[in-house]
Amino acid sequence: MNIYLSNPALICGAGSTAEEFYDSITTGNQKGIKKVTTTLAGEEGAKTFFAGHIDDEKLTPTGSKYDMRFLQVMDAALNQLQDTAEKAVSKYGAERVAVCIGQCDNGSYLSLKAHQQFFGTGSFAPDYDLKAQGADYAATFAAEKLGVKGPALSFATACSSSATAIIKAKELIKAGIVDAAIAGGADITSDTVLLGFNSLEAIDTEKISNPFSASRKGITLGEGAAFFVLSKDDLENTGILLAGSGESSDAGHMTAPLADGTGAKQAMEQALKDADLKPQQIDYINLHGTGTHLNDSMEGKGVDLVFGEYKVPVSTTKPMTGHTLGAAGALELAACFMTIKNQKLPVQIWDGQQDPEIPQLNIVTCPASHKPVTPEKPVKICMSNSFAFGGCNASLIIREV
Repeated sequence: MNIYLSNPALICGAGSTAEEFYDSITTGNQKGIKKVTTTLAGEEGAKTFFAGHIDDEKLTPTGSKYDMRFLQVMDAALNQLQDTAEKAVSKYGAERVAVCIGQCDNGSYLSLKAHQQFFGTGSFAPDYDLKAQGADYAATFAAEKLGVKGPALSFATACSSSATAIIKAKELIKAGIVDAAIAGGADITSDTVLLGFNSLEAIDTEKISNPFSASRKGITLGEGAAFFVLSKDDLENTGILLAGSGESSDAGHMTAPLADGTGAKQAMEQALKDADLKPQQIDYINLHGTGTHLNDSMEGKGVDLVFGEYKVPVSTTKPMTGHTLGAAGALELAACFMTIKNQKLPVQIWDGQQDPEIPQLNIVTCPASHKPVTPEKPVKICMSNSFAFGGCNASLIIREV
């Protein structure tokens, strides 16, 4: 059974539409990376970080009882998917359309606000309700907004959450449980996220992330949302399929991946097998590429183990978007989708000094090696990697029909 993808619906610092986003990642525009200052610890404890940030004026209240920035980011992307969701409901029935949402943030804005009041007065506000911080709330919100009544599922596998959600949507359709699914993810750069990753010494506090470089020092975080409608029919005539997917679990450490890249290798090989493809048939890989020492080293080794002498073009788009955590898998799959559709490779902004301890990668760098795809070698098949805390690895492959 073929599983078709709709056009992506998205918002992030790099763009408020798929077209704006694609322009940024193919020209190396880092306009969406801004300096963000935390307020959680007050003025004396405030810290400033580079982060992919959505301008406030691009977000509007959702009308939800539990309105917060996370929902507003999600809502901005879902608004773009409204017509396609209606097509799916009209064709299959509301009960035959599912929702699969990946996210890491579960209402931290409401929690922080409530606890600030508690620490100041000794009691929570009367309207404070933990319901909005439940793992299911994002999926419930999306289902109610889009009028679908099939399974509404949330996934939290850290930075691979939305890739996991997309895989589960595919499995629901293939199992005959539903005929279509809204799938993707969302996350925000809350104070909790920024300060939490900083406490892990995972953030580059001096500059925008520099993935795969010998001088890399960590992540630049980001916020955003990205969604697709997956369906057994080509509802938007995109001609693009979710051809394969693979998952693996290192389970070797709470945050660190297996250093030898075998966890990543397993996920990529499963995706290739699922798609019935050889490594040499992949035209481009959107790397997870966070800019941390361990992740980049592991992913470079994993790619080398799978692709060997075939130096497939690769890049990570996180220096333009920031690492959008639960949204990253879906956002970067959107990068692959737009690449197949428009035939220009996403570039990587970095210093070009690859860590010699990482196997040599064919990184598409702006501007020297950035060229439009030639007619002799069009991009028809792309892979997107998402590798998360705890070794939650996911790899997706999309292709033209």
